[in-house]
Amino acid sequence: MLHWLLLKIQSTEPQADALSDVLMAHGALSVSIEDAHADTLAEQAIFGEPGDPPPGIWQQNVVTAMLEADADIQTLLANVQAELGLDGLKYQLEQIEEQDWVRATQAQFDPIRVTDDLWIVPSWHQAPNADAINIVLDPGLAFGTGSHPTTHLCLSWLAQLPKPLLATANVLDYGCGSGILAIAAKKLGAQSATGVDIDTQAVIASRDNALNNQVDAIFYDSAEYLHEPFEIVVANILSSALMVLAPVIASSCKSGGKVALSGILDSQQEILLAHYATWFEMDAPIQQDGWVLLTGTRRCP
Repeated sequence: MLHWLLLKIQSTEPQADALSDVLMAHGALSVSIEDAHADTLAEQAIFGEPGDPPPGIWQQNVVTAMLEADADIQTLLANVQAELGLDGLKYQLEQIEEQDWVRATQAQFDPIRVTDDLWIVPSWHQAPNADAINIVLDPGLAFGTGSHPTTHLCLSWLAQLPKPLLATANVLDYGCGSGILAIAAKKLGAQSATGVDIDTQAVIASRDNALNNQVDAIFYDSAEYLHEPFEIVVANILSSALMVLAPVIASSCKSGGKVALSGILDSQQEILLAHYATWFEMDAPIQQDGWVLLTGTRRCP
């Protein structure tokens, strides 16, 4: 059976990038930099939303290089230390066996229950409830498999809307990702469902997912989208984008229409509630695992 070697080198912040570059130059198949204290109380959170200033990397790191099984580790380490002027690097060496990566990846994704009557089911699984509304969706390039609390909050909200309301509603999924919310709306009984996204790959994925679910939903690139008002607007995007796009989202919702906003951390809800109150009569926030869903009704312009 084939196998590879994982060389894990302890590193400080100033060394990590240089170590990564030199290891790649000396034949590493891949290199990653991780927090040396990951999964401990000392774990350091460094990532913010897109647009935030780059925070750098962790103070203490593990630089991991994936190498061919016959790699000469001692020669590699000697070359790396010589080029970077280092001495006595601390490291660990592990062996990783070849395996069925597709099967291993699939094993991480089980059907996701939204409600008893609404499930997200990967294509390689049997639906737990054949009589439920089952959305067939595989993890892919686009965000939105139903596993994240922000998506789950939106799906639960859609599932709880009155059936007569949905039956006469045109639904807009703003920032559609995988298209899951538009697909769910249509399967739940919406008159029509439309999705729009700035990412071309998301639009392609959404169209493919709609086809796989035998759903008649329309998806546009944001550059081609013709703005028109909808009875229901759902936007599961970053809170920073929700702030900037608030006027556009408001103009996309008819008077008396419903809006649902997700992608919001608990600490971000107050500023967004105040901002959207300009256009909407806002409801009490709905929380799940530190994330918040904001909903409201469009006032007359």
